[in-house]
Amino acid sequence: MSLFCCPLCAAPLEQRTRTYTCPRGHSFDRAREGYYTQGVAETLRASGGALRAAGVDLSRPSLRRAARRAPEVEFAAASVYHLPVADASVDLLLDCFSPLALEEFCRVLRPGGVFLYVVPGARHLWELKEVLYDRPYLNREEEVPYPGFRYVEVVPVEGRMDLDRAALGDLFAMTPYRWKTPRAGAARLEALEGLGVTAAFRVHVFRRV
Repeated sequence: MSLFCCPLCAAPLEQRTRTYTCPRGHSFDRAREGYYTQGVAETLRASGGALRAAGVDLSRPSLRRAARRAPEVEFAAASVYHLPVADASVDLLLDCFSPLALEEFCRVLRPGGVFLYVVPGARHLWELKEVLYDRPYLNREEEVPYPGFRYVEVVPVEGRMDLDRAALGDLFAMTPYRWKTPRAGAARLEALEGLGVTAAFRVHVFRRV
């Protein structure tokens, strides 16, 4: 059986070669191709534990790429506000730069389950912002308690990326800055041959109460 349940009637889904089906006859294509989910799955497998993993995204092209990376993981096109999984069926939930759907996360996590909420650190992509804006700003960092969850810790993760012109353009295209950058800032970026950029994340670790 699948970790997913039918998004139409909430019945359990059965995995077949190319589709998922439920007892009521609803059928859905399987995504055959994912990065963060794959990394978490591989880390947990390396610890020796049994694992079943699933991921969701609204982008079908992203799901196809994900399934190619991690064929052992289930993927579905779905919103975080309506996860196609049963109540209290999840031990670990990862939200990486996605909307915070607290009510739905509480529904699917088992009591004692872990929720990892990944957000940008203060200096995330700082060098990129220095090029794009005349007055770049630091991202705000805060610890916010959420109903139904207990804070465990906040883990900083930081590194540096040395990007050539093509990679820099790809990075810019996948950020919100692409839609709100003045033309002068975009022109400065296009003129660069490359740039060293800071990647700074904060992993907020919660436990479901």
